[in-house]
Amino acid sequence: MEQAHIIGISGGSGSGKTTIVHKISELVSDFVFIPQDNYYKSAEHMSNENITAFNFDHPDAFDNELLAQHLLALKNMQSVEMPTYDFVHHRRAEKTIYVKPAKLIIFEGIMVFYDKTIRDLIDLKIFVDTPDDIRFIRRLTRDIKERGRTMESVIDQYLNVVRPGHYLFIEPTKQYADIIIPEGGANENALNLLVTFIKQVLSSGEHYH
Repeated sequence: MEQAHIIGISGGSGSGKTTIVHKISELVSDFVFIPQDNYYKSAEHMSNENITAFNFDHPDAFDNELLAQHLLALKNMQSVEMPTYDFVHHRRAEKTIYVKPAKLIIFEGIMVFYDKTIRDLIDLKIFVDTPDDIRFIRRLTRDIKERGRTMESVIDQYLNVVRPGHYLFIEPTKQYADIIIPEGGANENALNLLVTFIKQVLSSGEHYH
């Protein structure tokens, strides 16, 4: 039976992973997008005041069991009901998204290479390597604009959990990457190469291995 190809895109918070996904989507139409963020476990006992007490930058924050199950199903060309996450109330939302199988699965998130079971399902691993200061500024802007956070709480969370989590759990997974893209979505040459490669694989139907 034909299997789908999974491309994993990882890198620190604010590295430009989403920009790469958008770039791929402009040039390749037949794929499904699975953001690791949708698979956070609920932490509804948290509020924006005490959010720094819940570590979203630790591997245990993700429902890896469900994630592995869904990726395997999609790889075997079966559909799944993907969860959604409410970042304002810090819990899994009631709404799910019906995801139909496609030949290409783009799986994106900060720790997509951390869990071995999940890592082994990924055919091509891309790590986006962007300097810390740029990532922090992007994160600060996003959390204030989109997630209703104060500047103080974002800075506090960054220093206490995001930064240590990055060096403990994200940066070390760079060793598993097949391709490292410096400067994320701003790296036109790397993106063009990547899209050409994806198109070739999809048209030939070959596996990466």
